[in-house]
Amino acid sequence: MVCSAAPVLLLAMTLPLVGSPVAQASQPGQNQAGGELGQQLDQKSGASAAASASAPVESALASVYVQMDFPDQTWPLALSGTLTLPLASASSSPGTLTGLSLTTECNVDHEGYSHCACLSGYQWNASVCSHHQACQMPHNHRPCGCLVFSPAEAGYCQLLPPAPGTLSPNSWVQTPGSTLNLTLVKNHETTDLDWFLRPPGSPTPILLQPGTHVSLTSSPGQAVLSILNVSHKWAGEYTCCFEAQGFRWELSQVVKVALQATDVTRLPDQLSILSSTCVGFQLTCCIPSTHLTYTASWSPEEGSRDGDTTCPEDSSAVTWNVTKAGHVAHAPCPANRTGLVERTCGPDGAWEPVRSSCTRTELLALHHRAWLLQAGQGWPAAEVSQILAQLSEQVAVVSSPSDLLALLGTISLLAKVVVDTRIQLPHRALEALLKTTDKVLDMDTSSLWAPAQAQEPSAGSDLLLAVEILARSLCPRDHPFSFSLRNVRMQTQLLGPASPADYRASFSTQPPLQAHIPRRSLAPLGHNGTDISITSLVLQKLDHLLPSNYGQGLGSSLYATPGLVLAISIMAGGQAFNQGEVIMDFGGTDSTSHCVFWDHHLFQGKGGWSDEGCRVQSARANSTSQCICRHLTAFSILMSRNTVPENPTLELLSRVGLGASILALLVCLGVYRLVWRVVVQNKVAYLRHTALLNVVLCLLAADTCFLGAPLLPPGPRSPLCLAAAFLCHFLYLATFFWMLAQALMLAHQLLFVFRQLSKGRVLSLMVVLGYMCPMGFAGAALGLYLPRGQYLGEGACWLNGKGGALYAFVGPVLAIVGVNGLVLAMAVLKLLRPSLSEGPQVKKRHALLGVIKALLVLTPIFGLTWGLGLATLLEEVSIIPHYIFTILNTTQGVFILLFGCLMDKKVREALLERFCRTQSPNSTISLATYESHVPEHRGGRSEDARSPVPTPKLFKQKYREN
Repeated sequence: MVCSAAPVLLLAMTLPLVGSPVAQASQPGQNQAGGELGQQLDQKSGASAAASASAPVESALASVYVQMDFPDQTWPLALSGTLTLPLASASSSPGTLTGLSLTTECNVDHEGYSHCACLSGYQWNASVCSHHQACQMPHNHRPCGCLVFSPAEAGYCQLLPPAPGTLSPNSWVQTPGSTLNLTLVKNHETTDLDWFLRPPGSPTPILLQPGTHVSLTSSPGQAVLSILNVSHKWAGEYTCCFEAQGFRWELSQVVKVALQATDVTRLPDQLSILSSTCVGFQLTCCIPSTHLTYTASWSPEEGSRDGDTTCPEDSSAVTWNVTKAGHVAHAPCPANRTGLVERTCGPDGAWEPVRSSCTRTELLALHHRAWLLQAGQGWPAAEVSQILAQLSEQVAVVSSPSDLLALLGTISLLAKVVVDTRIQLPHRALEALLKTTDKVLDMDTSSLWAPAQAQEPSAGSDLLLAVEILARSLCPRDHPFSFSLRNVRMQTQLLGPASPADYRASFSTQPPLQAHIPRRSLAPLGHNGTDISITSLVLQKLDHLLPSNYGQGLGSSLYATPGLVLAISIMAGGQAFNQGEVIMDFGGTDSTSHCVFWDHHLFQGKGGWSDEGCRVQSARANSTSQCICRHLTAFSILMSRNTVPENPTLELLSRVGLGASILALLVCLGVYRLVWRVVVQNKVAYLRHTALLNVVLCLLAADTCFLGAPLLPPGPRSPLCLAAAFLCHFLYLATFFWMLAQALMLAHQLLFVFRQLSKGRVLSLMVVLGYMCPMGFAGAALGLYLPRGQYLGEGACWLNGKGGALYAFVGPVLAIVGVNGLVLAMAVLKLLRPSLSEGPQVKKRHALLGVIKALLVLTPIFGLTWGLGLATLLEEVSIIPHYIFTILNTTQGVFILLFGCLMDKKVREALLERFCRTQSPNSTISLATYESHVPEHRGGRSEDARSPVPTPKLFKQKYREN
């Protein structure tokens, strides 16, 4: 910097000194303003100076610092004469000044302050720079160009010694995608080392810091700047600025980066021209200036021939020329927008919908600045706030999905920059962010959010994470902070490190929301002596913009959310803490609630709702849902959409149906008490009715337990509720396994006619299958899901349909229904076309037909019942499946009585004989003969050969004795 106004303060450097100076050397200290002040030189009488010599020799080199005042611009002429040094003492001899080198030029303002700048080859000492104010605020990284000195002091610039290092790149011309390495080889110890980049045409350099593309390494002998995946954005002059030998040094190198194909915009990418209407056209190629040589080429494709399918010219909104089928036509974006408009010509010659990536240029510029900050270019502390302020202005002009994605992407990039650099935001920057978020949440879903999420499914999740990060980065001096808009509400509080009190926050939302963090969760954070800042942020409408992803434990059901998300974060010592108990009241809800948080790591980073570490505690007095979580993040509640609301009609049907089922089962037991000895005269009948009797007993106990379960206190901590759920699970499973035992017995009788097992062995196998197998399934489900808290459903003493416990019941049931169906199909085919060698005897078929008839009716009914039970878990809105399931499930006992017991001909005849003793002898003889001639094969012999045939008289006598 050269100051031209008078007076001028000039410090000079002398070159060879002739004579024998006798004054002792007086070296300036680095703590002085800039050098020894000499005496004032009088231009009329000569000059006086303070000289210093290195040694008392006849001829030597000396450095002389002289302060001279000149009244006007004629000072160069005053230096043309020879100056004689004054005598320092009596023994001193005069010396001659033979040369001068100007080091510093100063301008004295009206207040007497000197504004001094160094001339070429000289520089301020680093100590002088640190103790003096710059002439003006620096616009670049060189704050020590001009310094201000008070009237009582003066300073001088010193001669620079040889550079303490060399700077060299691995290549002056970089290939796109390669890694640029700039290495500073140091000869001396360096401090305060910074790297800068001045892009071509930029007036100011840009600070480089570690980022996604920038890597900085330093060792005692060298420092290396690495730029990963370079592109034309990284071309320019690189400067390494550091302090060594008491000076501030700058070493620079220019690096060029070749362009790649994506850096050159081609508009249009393809152009269709009709030769009949166009006699010629002009091609223009425009390449950014990079001082490198490029070759541009154009390769026309094969044109359309007569008969080729083409799309006609269309000038509806954008002019689309005639385009060959299968090709994509391109058009430029409107003014103030950047991108491309595309339209495909379909194979049938019809235009497809227009696809546009046109984005407002201002939004793209902000997104680019944020990207550069994350990459490692710029000053994050200042630029993040600037970009947030500009986003709050640009959000009003967002009119396309591309605009929305650019805005959301910019916010996400700024959040990553804040995390990487650990900067803090002033309250004005945070207000700008919250205003932008409020307007973004108000944007139209169908025209903006839906198309944007089709391109970026995680757009809503990314917005939540970014706003949460930026909100907790408020400067401590700006606490407490409160902000409220329609869709965004925020409260912060700063707690002292010594025994922090409970934290409470309340928001007047719909439903009302309250948050509470107990003191015990905050106490461990105050041990390091730092303040604790707590931020509570409520975002409305955002939960509707998040993907419907549910983590393990929530199943695949569909849920509704209350329209708000609560994000709580704690900062202490510059670090975010995610552990700690938080209690939240989400107000009244009309259905079963689930306390959840948004886990950004689920579903390959797309995010999803999870209930891990959270539990719900409902207060029945005021119908509020209180959530208790062991960690801090973004919370909400899920209300099950398939939860059947309290329906008096459905409740009445359930109770009446269960009562009717229990009554029918009791009647069935009474019937068996009357006719048991009559209907079990052979092995097949005995095994069939034994299995049916166990079905009746299991179903009777299960229905009784299920009917009384609502009277027990619900919850996983209730042992009675847990026992009721386990018993219902076991008893209902046993009902189906006994039906399976019937089917397998039937299959054995039909397939192994001549290899029959004894009645005792078959009965033992049926008992094992009917009771031990369901006990194993019920016990496994209890042991597997109870420790996870996923065994019991919420608010009921029954299995949890979301955690997998219910599938330990539905799975075996549906499998048994399928096996029974296969056995029945095989049985019907066997009985319809029996072979001579393996088919049952004609009279034995009547006994087997009784089994088949019962299974043919009961298996579909039971299978349909629990199939609908599974459907109620998947049904979203309709209540019809719930009604059908309730009716069928609660009347199973009636079906067993009708189709399993009373439909049996022997049972009906035995009942008639029991209550109508005037039956004709023919009927009695027919019944007795029917019972006595069913053969039972055992080891090749018939049981008929070992027992006499009962006479009608004997049968009547035995029947009456019963």
